[in-house]
Amino acid sequence: MVLAPILWTLYTGMTDERATRPDTSFVGLDNYGFLLGNEEFRHSLWNTVVITVIVVLLTNLLGLAIALLLRRPGRLYSLLRSVYFTPVILSAVVVSVIGRSILADDGLLNSALVSLGVEHPPGWLTDPSYAIYSVSGIMVWQLLGFAVVVYLAGLAGIPAELDEAASLDGAGPWQQFRAITWPLLAPALTINTVMLMISSFKVYDQIAVLTNGGPGTDGTATVAFAVIRTAFSEQRPGVASAMAGIMLVVVSVASVTVLRLLQRREVNL
Repeated sequence: MVLAPILWTLYTGMTDERATRPDTSFVGLDNYGFLLGNEEFRHSLWNTVVITVIVVLLTNLLGLAIALLLRRPGRLYSLLRSVYFTPVILSAVVVSVIGRSILADDGLLNSALVSLGVEHPPGWLTDPSYAIYSVSGIMVWQLLGFAVVVYLAGLAGIPAELDEAASLDGAGPWQQFRAITWPLLAPALTINTVMLMISSFKVYDQIAVLTNGGPGTDGTATVAFAVIRTAFSEQRPGVASAMAGIMLVVVSVASVTVLRLLQRREVNL
């Protein structure tokens, strides 16, 4: 059930299948060679890597910081946990529409900047210098609640006696975090990193709603966006399948490598 669509995609990537042409020929690795030399595809692959790195690092960092602040008991902290988790249960399209209303040239953010005296506020979604970071920021906002919940679960599993014993020995908050909290959060870090990587590698909805691949030529287009556009707009399933095959290899290698590195850290604790 899992292998069948993968094998069919890899096979289709070795054909010149087009939706507008009845005949299909086997072309071997020609599509893969074409894509590896294609500047637009390499740019979409680079965009995917940039978004993935930003989302994984920033979401983990903010998620851990917020989890440390919200680990205290109380109704206020329970309410704040729910607030942070709300974007997670919303669809990517809804979150992106909200993000666009904030980051558009005439959106809430630029309106606020103009009211503060900024004459020419940035084009957060229309300027190539900002667009990919704006898209990454919206993804961080949506995925942050998931990271917070995972880190809170990890913090709940750390015995309070360890911090108390370290405090009696004269260890300060930073020393307690570095020697006790951070090492024991290794499983939570592994879960967050792998899940965030997978979510970032397959990002499509946010790109389609926020920038439609722009600004300019493929300013924020990712591989997933390029696959959908090539398959349905350009009606070239053969090339689109080859893109998906290359992305499958990249995601598999990156996920397995990161997972093994993080799990090795857990074993060494």
